[in-house]
Amino acid sequence: MKKTPHLRLKILLAIGTVGFLFLVYLDALVSTNFRDRRWEMPARVYARPLELYAGRQLSPAQLDLELSLLGYRDAAQVQEPGQKRRAGATYDFHTRAFKFPDGEAISRPVRVLFRGDRIARLSSQGRGIDLLRLEPLQIGGIYPRHQEDRALLQLERVPRLLVEGLLAVEDQHFYEHWGVSLQGIIRAAIANIRAGRVVQGGSTVTQQLVKNYFLTNERRYWRKMVEAVMALLLELHFEKEEILEGYINEVFLGQDGPRAIHGFALASRYYFDAPLETLAIHQHALLIGMVKGASLYNPLRNPERALARRNTVLKVLHGEGILTEEEHAAARIRPLDLSLRPRIMNGFPAYLDLVRRQLRRDYREEDLSSLGLSIFTGFDPLLQHQAEQSIQTVLNEIDPSEALETALVVTSFDNGEVRALIGGRRPRFAGFNRAVDSVRPTGSLIKPAVFLAALQHSETWTLSTLLDDSPLTVENPGQPDWEPRNFDHQPHGMIPLYQALAQSYNLATARLGLALGIEHIQAQLRRLGVEREQPAVPSISLGAGGMSALDVTRLYQTIAAGGFRVPLRAIRDVVDADGRLLQRFPLEYDRVASLQAIHLLHYAMRDTVEEGTGKSLRRYLPEGFAVAGKTGTTNDYRDSWFAGFSGDLLAVSWVGRDDNEATGLTGAAGALRVWGHFMARASTASLDYRTPEGIEHFWIDEQSGGLSAKNCEHARLMPFIAGTQPQTRAPCINQANPVLQWFQKLL
Repeated sequence: MKKTPHLRLKILLAIGTVGFLFLVYLDALVSTNFRDRRWEMPARVYARPLELYAGRQLSPAQLDLELSLLGYRDAAQVQEPGQKRRAGATYDFHTRAFKFPDGEAISRPVRVLFRGDRIARLSSQGRGIDLLRLEPLQIGGIYPRHQEDRALLQLERVPRLLVEGLLAVEDQHFYEHWGVSLQGIIRAAIANIRAGRVVQGGSTVTQQLVKNYFLTNERRYWRKMVEAVMALLLELHFEKEEILEGYINEVFLGQDGPRAIHGFALASRYYFDAPLETLAIHQHALLIGMVKGASLYNPLRNPERALARRNTVLKVLHGEGILTEEEHAAARIRPLDLSLRPRIMNGFPAYLDLVRRQLRRDYREEDLSSLGLSIFTGFDPLLQHQAEQSIQTVLNEIDPSEALETALVVTSFDNGEVRALIGGRRPRFAGFNRAVDSVRPTGSLIKPAVFLAALQHSETWTLSTLLDDSPLTVENPGQPDWEPRNFDHQPHGMIPLYQALAQSYNLATARLGLALGIEHIQAQLRRLGVEREQPAVPSISLGAGGMSALDVTRLYQTIAAGGFRVPLRAIRDVVDADGRLLQRFPLEYDRVASLQAIHLLHYAMRDTVEEGTGKSLRRYLPEGFAVAGKTGTTNDYRDSWFAGFSGDLLAVSWVGRDDNEATGLTGAAGALRVWGHFMARASTASLDYRTPEGIEHFWIDEQSGGLSAKNCEHARLMPFIAGTQPQTRAPCINQANPVLQWFQKLL
């Protein structure tokens, strides 16, 4: 049956309508999504900026480490941003510009003069500098679901050599065509026919950009037709400079595990650990050459092939007059010059995990949907480096078989800022975050909270109050009776409260916990910042409940901060793509314990590391360097804990096994060693023991708990909340006081 002209017209109209609608769809897709997609990039997470000033305690080696992490390179003469040079006690480097949330730091040459491990003078071109902030280290990113990474540059900031070289190699007629080059298509077709296979593409830069943004890599004629149409539409809606800028920021240049590396700016950081603006000719040529095939010419996997491709690009640049003969010859003999620093996506996974959690907790979801956030944190690369070194050193000594795992949390004890975080024995491995998610019994680590609860009832308990450290049996209906034991399996009779904590006596602590009441201890833990619910059992006072290292840090943070409950935080500021600070939920700082009671607790915790279960710590710390802390050991030696603080840092350390098997380690034999090794090298301030108002000191007899005198045996000077000192007197006090003896004779 023949088709009538009327039917043919309908078919043509239907095809035309469908084609028109498809064209409208492509036009909307190109015009709308291109502008949005080219700004779609991960949130950048930055460490704290290192602040330099005269008098700061900082060694030349620490400054060198910080600058090396930032990608600064050694140079005979410091002339450009990103260069450094050390000569004895003098350190020269040239900073890079950086936009902080509160202003922009300019690029300038800097000279630092050291005196020992302290900065003596800071200057720039002969003029003194009061304070200098280095640009912060980018420690990772929070990536979109498609796991593509970008670092955007505006076209005017892209080096001229890269732009000219890219167009010379990829699209010489970029400024002449309308998105599709017939000349290029014909040239590619002839080359493919001669080779009998596809050896050359005729795609323009615009077509490549369309393919990267909207299409797949499949080689089908239909896809190529759609690509050509979309390229024409893209050229219709956007200027050439916008398209070229989008291409430079979008082009695929490698793969780092699950992360795709897009754009020349990020590729420069990834392969050379340097900003794109600072690359040499041969490095630009290598990146341009990789456009043809990022996997094929990957210099990490195929260095010889990448070198040959780079030299081909250099030859093209010379032939096009972009390079002189001298520049071409000098560049060809250069090596690849790749960065020696390990290329790790999110090199500090445990800390970045904490950042993600705080983002969801403290910021509104609609704010986090902004693209290109900059997240500024309190992360300290120098502290993290030392934490990793201490973990490696101590655990290799304790456990060469690598059966043990670990966690370490480091904060500024006064403001709750998390400075370093170790989530496992392999800190750079993005696996289970033991610092946050491993919930383990705490053992004696919980005891300071119990003793603080007692000391706040100063009418009943003081540091000198005698506690009963004798055998105890607690009936537990439906369960075996609870019979706690001391670590040495010996009772110690009547002992002063401070000594029960310092020596970590379980029997005395258990009796104190029962006197306070289980509900009271639970409430006390909540007040101190423990969010995880603890079990309502008598053994709560001996750490039967589970906590993570981060939970324990919250508890000790409040103790270290003088009774103020300070929320732990990793994030300082979040800035959107336009440089605006995002509003965070307000933080509340609550006083949950009296300063006087906390002072008494600090006294007992200092005694723990001087004479108690933590006294082995003294072999790590300098003479006279004061700290306060507490060991923790759980049943059958399954968990080894230590938590404590100095004058500037708080750290919580855990050592154990993932399978919950025994480690054979007490708190002092495992976690304390990690803590001591770290704090001896990281902390710069001894704990300042200031006496607050409302505290008075008295000489006490350690055996009877009564008032004593300085020259009496077993006498100890101890703090008391005013009016709570003992009313009884030790026998020695009468013998040591001649005036009192004379008065007694008169009577």
